[in-house]
Amino acid sequence: MKKTIKILCVGAGHMGTSHARAYHALEGFEICGIVTRSSGSRAALNADLGTTYPEFGDYGEALAATKPDAVSISTYPDTHASFAIAAMEAGADVFIEKPLAETVEEAEQIVAKATASGRKLVIGYILRHHPSWIKFIEIAQTLGKPLVMRMNLNQQSSGANWETHKNLMSSISPIVDCGVHYVDVMCQMTRSKPVRVSGIGARLTDELPEGKINYGHLQVTFEDGSVGWYEAGWGPMMSETAFFVKDVVGPKGCVTISAKDAAGEGASADVDSHSRTEALRLHHSALNSEGKFVKEDDWITTEDEPDHDGLCFREQEFFLDAILNDADLTDHMADAINSMRIVAAADESFRTGKTVEL
Repeated sequence: MKKTIKILCVGAGHMGTSHARAYHALEGFEICGIVTRSSGSRAALNADLGTTYPEFGDYGEALAATKPDAVSISTYPDTHASFAIAAMEAGADVFIEKPLAETVEEAEQIVAKATASGRKLVIGYILRHHPSWIKFIEIAQTLGKPLVMRMNLNQQSSGANWETHKNLMSSISPIVDCGVHYVDVMCQMTRSKPVRVSGIGARLTDELPEGKINYGHLQVTFEDGSVGWYEAGWGPMMSETAFFVKDVVGPKGCVTISAKDAAGEGASADVDSHSRTEALRLHHSALNSEGKFVKEDDWITTEDEPDHDGLCFREQEFFLDAILNDADLTDHMADAINSMRIVAAADESFRTGKTVEL
């Protein structure tokens, strides 16, 4: 008989809510408490789940009272290191939303603690559980080398979404928060070592603390000659035009996520649209003796892909399996630090005006 994992849910924002829904639905988990600073958000999450899980306003108190087997951390990155280390010191395994921490040093501390304590640590790289993105990466690996990888995710936000973005940017920039996803994808596509990073950024609003930016762009060069860029910007001033670009070019052709509806007018503010792909377009570069293309483009439908909650469910199945079957997460943790190093280098490059050698 499989063990039921008592899990403490910390944070009840968009991601925290989706993860809690997964724990609520999965037989292998039992939620033992919900922790948020706001009593209203705790109550809202319980209402969403149709139950009355114990509620806490203080993380340390909740950890001591519930004695969980695992902790799910979906808070702002500035709390990640202290919360994760406290959980592991209490004997709990940890699921933590990306980015792993606010800095590379803190990320390394979390991984070192997990390694030393033997606790499982899973980082919320949701695209690793997305069948369409897995296919996107597989196709990119057939295009030859070097690869040219072009990706962005800009969000035109207002109202509550803009308030959330401002709160998040007080802790971390968009290029770091979102960038870890997409540089992780680039690393999977190239299977090569990143060697050089450049970054630029801009402050497009006075509503942020001094020194904080709401737009960033990075360029990364890999050992095999592959190159990639990623940009991210948040706020009411951001453009809805070409906010969603996911395109990879190699000597043999290119593959593109063609999310026509997900990239439509007003979609950048819809978090659910960010994980939709709808179709992949594969272009073949081969020409015949007349200089014309040998093959027409292939369209690979992805209409049956899971929605955002479905992806979170898959993530938590992965976490559950890692705990129950003692999965080796060494590479998983190393990849998380690797992507953190790249986005942190981009931030350093912007602030110093110099390219960073890794």
